Amino acid sequence: MRAQTIVLSCGEPAGIGPEIAVKARAVLGADLPFAWIGDPRHLPQAALYTEISHPAEAASVPPTHLPVLTQHFAGAVTPGTPDPANAAGVIAAIERGVALVQAGEASAICTAPIHKKALKDGANFAFPGHTEFLAHLAGVERVVMMLACAELRVVPATIHISLSQVPQALTEAVLKETIRLTHAGLVRDFGLSAPRLVVAGLNPHAGEGGAMGWEDERMIRPLVARLAAEGMQIRGPLPADTMFHAAARRGYDAAICAYHDQALIPIKTIDFAGGVNVTLGLPFVRTSPDHGTAFDIAGRGIADPSSLVAALRMAQEMSQARRR
Repeated sequence: MRAQTIVLSCGEPAGIGPEIAVKARAVLGADLPFAWIGDPRHLPQAALYTEISHPAEAASVPPTHLPVLTQHFAGAVTPGTPDPANAAGVIAAIERGVALVQAGEASAICTAPIHKKALKDGANFAFPGHTEFLAHLAGVERVVMMLACAELRVVPATIHISLSQVPQALTEAVLKETIRLTHAGLVRDFGLSAPRLVVAGLNPHAGEGGAMGWEDERMIRPLVARLAAEGMQIRGPLPADTMFHAAARRGYDAAICAYHDQALIPIKTIDFAGGVNVTLGLPFVRTSPDHGTAFDIAGRGIADPSSLVAALRMAQEMSQARRR
């Protein structure tokens, strides 16, 4: 059986990551053992922590202390001001966390937010973000990003591209693979034997029979029909403006959306503080809080750990589902 401890990579140390790690430990205590990978010098000054040498030791650390797998960084930190000199340490913490999970020495990895510009400036980081880097480390060609909270799960089929590029990027192959990875992830990581999926239309009113664009009728609807004929519980394309009210959400387990904002606006409206970023398609469990580095409040002691707490809890639930 795989180890129970979750590893938490520190992310950008000049952001709120170190602060919310300490706060998450205070909320979760011994109920959910996790080990923070980072430089203890970057923790808030009054933080209590215990350095450990292996994730399994986290369970024996006093609940008032943060278990720390020490990762030495090039320098100290000024909250709110990222230092490219620390980029190599940020990357190494992620790599170390992935290696521990792949070796079976931790049950999942949760990642604190990174600052991509600092990584690029300081270490020539060649990936658009965490998700692509994790896929590279895992040797996986394609993964999908799911945002999840208690009331909604959404998956954008296209992510960080301009809206003008979406119609060309949303090909049948991309959408089909996104749907299949989502379905498989819901079965493996969320314990749903027969997930119910819906697919949002690309255009207003799902094209309204071609009056507002033909992509929905010519590509999305036939694809959904073929997948349904194979036995998948799936509907669409549906008008996105009627998919996310409470009654509609009760009819599905996850919504596949055409582009970034179509997916993220509803979930951030429903649960801004508690949303979790999940990567589906990896050979290990990965979650992350659904927010950024928040440089504007870093070091002030006011950062809300709710999303990180939710991400750690979801990582635990997902790893348990995989074991089952």
